[in-house]
Amino acid sequence: MTQTSQNHSTGTEGERYVQHVMGTTERAERFYRDQMLDHLNAEMRAFIARQEMLFIATADGRGECDSSFRAGPPGFVHVIDDRTLAFPEYRGNGVFASAGNMSQNPHIGLMFLDFLRDRIGLHVNGRVKIMEDERLRDHVRDLPLPEVPGQRAQMWVLVQVEEAYIHCRKHIPHLRKVGAEEDWGTDDTLRKGGDFFGARQENAARRATP
Repeated sequence: MTQTSQNHSTGTEGERYVQHVMGTTERAERFYRDQMLDHLNAEMRAFIARQEMLFIATADGRGECDSSFRAGPPGFVHVIDDRTLAFPEYRGNGVFASAGNMSQNPHIGLMFLDFLRDRIGLHVNGRVKIMEDERLRDHVRDLPLPEVPGQRAQMWVLVQVEEAYIHCRKHIPHLRKVGAEEDWGTDDTLRKGGDFFGARQENAARRATP
């Protein structure tokens, strides 16, 4: 869901078209009117401050999409004010698929899902700017510091909020949290999941085939 550039009304042209075909225009209008904000209210800010996981969606300059997952201690996504938040990019596989997309296309979709306590979700859509850790700390003095070795931000994604709205709980499973230790920044193959889906083995076999 994003605003159209022509009339700044809520919802894209594609959304409106499908709503018309499916006969949900009136229901969608109620949702837009009642549930969508262009900022983070107090309840949303408190919700984000509790979260330990985040799903992100980005697209490159051609519109080809990528989804990814981020995690950290509560508060790792830092709400700067009601229209701005930031989350860290920790050490990963070195591909930087999300950051690469953001460098070409500044639009981002965030999905916060609380499986443990509130069993509810929050969508946040906006525009991003990538900033170095030292540079952002010059402007945001209360930016969270690493809590364990390896948990140092290589960069920060600064998000200017354009939309914020609920994701209903009816299909969100209720999970139980187990284990608190994380190997932040590890290069241990097994601790990172190894070749769980067999991709490395499959690629090696393909390369070995004459």
